[in-house]
Amino acid sequence: MSLEDSEPLKQLAEDFSNLLDNGQAFSDVAFAIDGRHVYAHKCVLAARSRFFRMVLTSNGPTQAPLVMPVSAVGHDAFMLTLRFLYSGQLCLLPSNSQPDRGCKESSCWHSQCRAAVDFALEALHAAQMFGIDELSVLVQKELAAMAEKASIEDAMRILVTARKQDLLQLWSVCSKLIAKSGLSTEALEKHVPVEIAAEIEAIRHKCGYYNASRADCSDSLDEQRTRRMQKALDSSDVELVKLLVMEEGLSLDKTFALHYAVAHCSRKVVSILLQLGAADVNAVDVEGRTPLHIAGELADPEMIAVLLDHHASPHVRSPAGTTALDMVQSHVFQALTLASEGGAPADHSKLKLCLELLQTAEPVSSQERIVQDEGNCLLMAPERNNDFYPAPKGTQ
Repeated sequence: MSLEDSEPLKQLAEDFSNLLDNGQAFSDVAFAIDGRHVYAHKCVLAARSRFFRMVLTSNGPTQAPLVMPVSAVGHDAFMLTLRFLYSGQLCLLPSNSQPDRGCKESSCWHSQCRAAVDFALEALHAAQMFGIDELSVLVQKELAAMAEKASIEDAMRILVTARKQDLLQLWSVCSKLIAKSGLSTEALEKHVPVEIAAEIEAIRHKCGYYNASRADCSDSLDEQRTRRMQKALDSSDVELVKLLVMEEGLSLDKTFALHYAVAHCSRKVVSILLQLGAADVNAVDVEGRTPLHIAGELADPEMIAVLLDHHASPHVRSPAGTTALDMVQSHVFQALTLASEGGAPADHSKLKLCLELLQTAEPVSSQERIVQDEGNCLLMAPERNNDFYPAPKGTQ
């Protein structure tokens, strides 16, 4: 279809959407749902849906607008269904005027979170209940895309729905995702019926996922576990992390999950790991660093704050004998040296905040002085320790 041909169809869809949005004046049927009335038009519903054609004609001709109760689906899912019947368009994402449908994360796009999956499953139920095959197919495609990015728990919920309703394409996508996930049979059986877990195991054997996850001769078991944990952290899939820890017994400390999260993930992910209570906030990695050392190296005040809030010790020293405060002070010295040489200015506000957090947690040496940079930004810095700080160019 050419662009010129598609424009009239877009206009037609928009016109019918407006008819639904402003249809009370011309409406001859209303639906009572969640304490509200939704106004619609018999001719449109009867032309687009055999279900509504059957229901509306069974009531016979009426003079007054008919009011029909709806209780099987919620208001938003019902409106999505009507909008599809009127315009042929599907949008599972909430508009700016709609509530977030249960998601409490203000920055969420509501495209793969728990609330988004819940709504898509409800929309699928509405499509099937009202016998709208085209809508059912489109929602299944959306759910398949969600499953690839959603948490493993939500993917399993979609999987169970696909099996119960015999949705073969959706089942194929979700079953392969779960089969590749590496979750143990015991973990699967806690979240899905036994017969579905058995089918997943059969898929693993048939497709080679079982052997691939267990017979990688080039890697040790610990390395495989570490990669699985890091992959879950990279995608911010905290639900999968919880499953790996609680159901499979993966160790956050042995996989250095907290160290990895501080270096590569958001503060939210780090906070959730700490709240699990399964990680030692002062554990050291293979280089002898604690998570607080890494936060100091990155000069990240948010990470420093959340680690200190969970009792990270500022007194732990690395094999080189440095604390997290030493590392931040090194950044300060380098920033001041660079500024004195005319280099690009550093973010002094972040450095100052890092210093304040660590100095509050760790008594500072009496050998400290106030240093003021060219922008009149005050930073606390110790007297130079030539064993730790490099001397400025030309002074050696």
